[in-house]
Amino acid sequence: MAISSIVQIVLRTLRRSSTLKLLLCLFVGASAAQTPRASTSLLHKEAPEFARIDLENKKLDLSDYRGKVVLLDFWASWCASCLLEMPRFAAWQTQYGARGLQIIGISMDDDPAPARKLYKKMKLNYPVAMGDEKLGRLYGGVLGLPLTFLIDDQGKVQAQFRGETDLNLIEEQFKPLLRP
Repeated sequence: MAISSIVQIVLRTLRRSSTLKLLLCLFVGASAAQTPRASTSLLHKEAPEFARIDLENKKLDLSDYRGKVVLLDFWASWCASCLLEMPRFAAWQTQYGARGLQIIGISMDDDPAPARKLYKKMKLNYPVAMGDEKLGRLYGGVLGLPLTFLIDDQGKVQAQFRGETDLNLIEEQFKPLLRP
């Protein structure tokens, strides 16, 4: 049985157990760290469009960010690796936003309450919306977190990063896509 099938079964069984979700996140992140960082499933294809209401009750439509380089980050409040990335993403939004970078967070928490609490606690300066299984399927299945997509200003996926990733590598990949 493939690891992805096992992960899906475990996630269905353990929907409400934060401790076990954290362990699963760490397991998937560790196994992803041993595999290549880029996937070919969406590479150089149009990023799937979606529209959501963000945590500040504003409309979040991916198509509104055409012309910007987007880092689309799937995360959850119980994912340790996700929590480590978020302050750096907020710093990048400040540092590179004027050059055309837009970070968008998608919380895969089952309930928006922990996502809202974390959003406020970390003082995130980029939009965050709630995700679900349907949105996850559009992006090839969100089986491990964090999962981050680099989308260029034309709306094409240029890279995908699964699990804990060297943030310097992500920065090296998006910087050349930004305006001078």
